[in-house]
Amino acid sequence: MKEEEIDNLDNKEEKEEHEEEFTETPRNLLTDVGEEIKEAYLSYAMSVIVGRALPDVRDGLKPVHRRVLYSMEKMGNTPDKAYKKSARIVGDIIGKYHPHGDIAVYDTIVRMAQDFSCRYPLVDGQGNFGSIDGDSAAAQRYTEIRMSKIAQELLADIDKETVDFAPNYDNSLEEPRVLPAKVPQLLLNGSSGIAVGMATNIPPHNLGEVVDGAVMIIEDPQVSMKELMTAIKGPDFPTGGIICGKMGIRSAYETGRGIIKMQAAVFTEGVDGGKNGGKKNPRIVIKEIPYQVNKANLIEDIAQLVQDKKILDITNLRDESDRKGMRIVIELRGGANADIVLNNLYKHTRMKTSFGINFLAISEGGPKLFNLKEMLECFLAHRKDVVERRTRYE
Repeated sequence: MKEEEIDNLDNKEEKEEHEEEFTETPRNLLTDVGEEIKEAYLSYAMSVIVGRALPDVRDGLKPVHRRVLYSMEKMGNTPDKAYKKSARIVGDIIGKYHPHGDIAVYDTIVRMAQDFSCRYPLVDGQGNFGSIDGDSAAAQRYTEIRMSKIAQELLADIDKETVDFAPNYDNSLEEPRVLPAKVPQLLLNGSSGIAVGMATNIPPHNLGEVVDGAVMIIEDPQVSMKELMTAIKGPDFPTGGIICGKMGIRSAYETGRGIIKMQAAVFTEGVDGGKNGGKKNPRIVIKEIPYQVNKANLIEDIAQLVQDKKILDITNLRDESDRKGMRIVIELRGGANADIVLNNLYKHTRMKTSFGINFLAISEGGPKLFNLKEMLECFLAHRKDVVERRTRYE
């Protein structure tokens, strides 16, 4: 009954009854708070997973990395052109494609330019882009960037309708959903990210080995993991170091999950202990450290252990690293056993550490755990689709 009809009723009791009926909340408007929270949280979680934290298995990029490279391509910021101010590129990215803070975008660009963070840097930087000692990069108004040569291969043929585009955040422009990606970027540079209830951690690999593995799959789609591992022997970290054992690598490549142990690459040498040619004192020289270990913090940790007398026989510690490479020198007392000191350093410092591998990436709009072969198969399927679309266009 309508509200006007209720007002025209003469019977007071009947009128009150219909008023209660009118004011009662219909059942279809009642919402369970628990269900509403569950749906909202799931929606938020998927937004973080797909739109922020995890890379696409096809081009190996998260949305922010894809937008950085696409914006640089549109601005003509290519390897054969002059460098452009980082601030100019950052402004273009946040204005057109990535409506977030400029600091977040610049931090992404900085990491893409660091040769100790990326096995194959996607950005060619000029200026101070930080160091393995944890030093911060210079402000974006001081540094200059352009695309690296390998990054250009990720965008090759993008103007030939090889990939799908979607509207940007304000529907004023279009941006690619995925890049054509001539190279398997996800395995080359790896990726790490923490989403809601899940995380990915993919180590970098050697370009030649990954290409050899892809060729093996093309020639024999039924190739076994054992055969594939003869081509791709393991991760190839930009800071070097030594991977201890193959069990963790095999587990990660077969199941998508595994833990590998890494340790610093060192050698020992002797120095003259006196002015007149006294006996030789040994010293330990660190030439490579595990991936994602801060060199300055490592040196501080060693110095603290010596000060606390947890490691004996160390008389001097200095960093002789330069542009030619890393060199951390640990001088020992005469007659000291270098192997014992080295074992204590591995035990008490980050000269020996672990890397948890988790091959999680976005496939067909959702997260999926891959093994090594599946990841390469997805890349090859993507390349086949790109080549077919390019051929139709031409």
